[in-house]
Amino acid sequence: MTKSAIEVNGVTTFVCDCEGTAPINGNLLGTALGGKSVEPATMLCGRQLNILEQFLPTAKGPVAVACTQMSHVFDDLAEEIGYESELAFANIREKAGWSKQVDQATPKIAALLTEASMTPPVVREVSMDSDGSVLILGSSQQAVTAAQRLSSQLDVTLVVERGTEITLPAEFTFTIFNGKPVALSGHLGNFTVTLWRLAAFVPSSRHEAQFETNPSDGSAECALVLDLRGDTPLINAPEKRDGYFNPDPASVVAVEQALFDVVNLVGEFEKPRYVSYKASICAHNRSGITGCTRCLDLCPTGAITEVGESLAFDPYVCAGCGSCAAACPTGAVTYDLPGYEHALLRLRTLSAVYHDAGGVEPSILVHDLKYGEEMISAISRFGPGLPASVIPFAVNEVNQFGQVEAFAALAYGFVQVYVLVNPAHTEENQGLVDTGGLVNHVMSGLGYEDNCLAIIDEHDPDVVAERLYGAKNKPIKTRASFMPSGDKRSLIRNALGHLHEHAPTPEDILPLPVSAPYGSVNIDTEGCTMCLSCIGACPTNALVENSEKPQLRFRESACVQCGLCKSTCPEKVISLEPRLNFTKDALNLVVLNEEEPFECIRCGKPFGVKSMINNMTTKLEGHSMFSNPAALERIKMCDDCRIIAMTNEDTQPFFAGLRPKTRTTDDYLSGRISDEDSED
Repeated sequence: MTKSAIEVNGVTTFVCDCEGTAPINGNLLGTALGGKSVEPATMLCGRQLNILEQFLPTAKGPVAVACTQMSHVFDDLAEEIGYESELAFANIREKAGWSKQVDQATPKIAALLTEASMTPPVVREVSMDSDGSVLILGSSQQAVTAAQRLSSQLDVTLVVERGTEITLPAEFTFTIFNGKPVALSGHLGNFTVTLWRLAAFVPSSRHEAQFETNPSDGSAECALVLDLRGDTPLINAPEKRDGYFNPDPASVVAVEQALFDVVNLVGEFEKPRYVSYKASICAHNRSGITGCTRCLDLCPTGAITEVGESLAFDPYVCAGCGSCAAACPTGAVTYDLPGYEHALLRLRTLSAVYHDAGGVEPSILVHDLKYGEEMISAISRFGPGLPASVIPFAVNEVNQFGQVEAFAALAYGFVQVYVLVNPAHTEENQGLVDTGGLVNHVMSGLGYEDNCLAIIDEHDPDVVAERLYGAKNKPIKTRASFMPSGDKRSLIRNALGHLHEHAPTPEDILPLPVSAPYGSVNIDTEGCTMCLSCIGACPTNALVENSEKPQLRFRESACVQCGLCKSTCPEKVISLEPRLNFTKDALNLVVLNEEEPFECIRCGKPFGVKSMINNMTTKLEGHSMFSNPAALERIKMCDDCRIIAMTNEDTQPFFAGLRPKTRTTDDYLSGRISDEDSED
């Protein structure tokens, strides 16, 4: 192996100090990674490129390069010499080397290089085909200009709003209509735009463009939509819908960028299938009663719709913000780019390597791949760089970072979780704000700091750097080591159990705010008839029955406080109590209510419960169908005896008594009956 590389988890990793601007202590780094000392290259992308060129043809396994800025140079080299595998890259310059604390950065560099050696799981994808048909919507001459420019390369249809005065060129190859767009559905390659009062262009127009005088409502199907109206967008979160462009018509730069992007969206495209959905454990709806609506409330694009008692996720419309998966209390919705298990494995690895290399009191900086990367670059290039104890944690979207990731990070030994959000999209961060509020409430209740999850909503790199260099929280006494495998709820329990065990003030029962997805169910046993309808409504099997005797049992660790049991209960005797129960009772089945079974009056077999049978008997007394005492007694029989009784007895169960004789006006006029006559 070359001296400029070190093996990290079987991955040969080349390091470079970028001409000495990001100094690396090769001896300490080698020790931290359990290998020999490494001699960093100084210009691996330039005059020392031959080091990689000589190594790749004989490489026996995966190769990584600790440089992202010049990754294209290394990829081109690999392709040129026929290296078949894909190179991996790690950014240790902006994230560690360009820092005023670079002399303390070796543990962080070791952690980042180890993270780069991890292979993420394969992500499923969906395909979208765009044939280049574009619908341009406008209300000014600007839309005509855009149509003329695009029509030489694309199939263009222009729709201008009624009352718009436009002049058409002497020759043009696009179709033009007049109408009002009111709705849009679909995705890249398959849009449908609903149009009101649609009228065709009159070719004989001499001055301004004229349109037919008999408009009708219609729709247009297209692969791309360029909306130049400068009006309210036709969809929510327009910047997140591939193929829909809504630039500010007053901005020349924005319009030009949109025209450039439209031309390049022809062909077949793939996008990740961001989320998976498991309807069987979804707490949204049971028997027409609505429970949890967290994902529906948070989705910015409208990709989630109700289908009966279940939900449907449109993978073509979904923009992958991850809010739905982060907020889902049951794990019915999971994020797959990649999933929470891989995220927890990364957190566990980063903390372990950092601490083993001698690092202390690390924090994690959660950031996205665009705004976050640019902010880190700005802080390192023009400011003090990141603190040596702050480890960047890149995710596709920061809103995918939920409770399971936050609690696990704190349990694994990070003293604080920073989440860097884009101030331009603050309105989309409600789910993250809710997560932060709950995490801080729990941590504060256990005696930790009240800012364990801090959201940084700033656009000034200096302000962000100042926040990161601020005071740090106290570290947890003992780091957790649990493996990140299992369902979401069990992983959260593992993390919370560890945090509770080592908490400064470990409360066994911690009250939580309303809407928290943890808690207990309380039953007013005097009013409960043991109908057990709540059991059928519970999506997580937190409420279960006992097959041997009438019991309503409850496992608190499985309850997500969706409220379906409370809404379903016909007697309205159920209430919810948001809380965290750290005792073993939360994992065990406890009896909420139980009764003596009612014994069949005919054969003695137990069925139902006494309160339910007595309640039914009381309510049905006096009903016409149960005026016969024998009919009322059948309620007190089991299913088999009830059938036998109905067969042996000469009864008509649906007989409701003699009907009154019909009286007509003719009866009174003829004198056959009078008001004093009986109705029988």
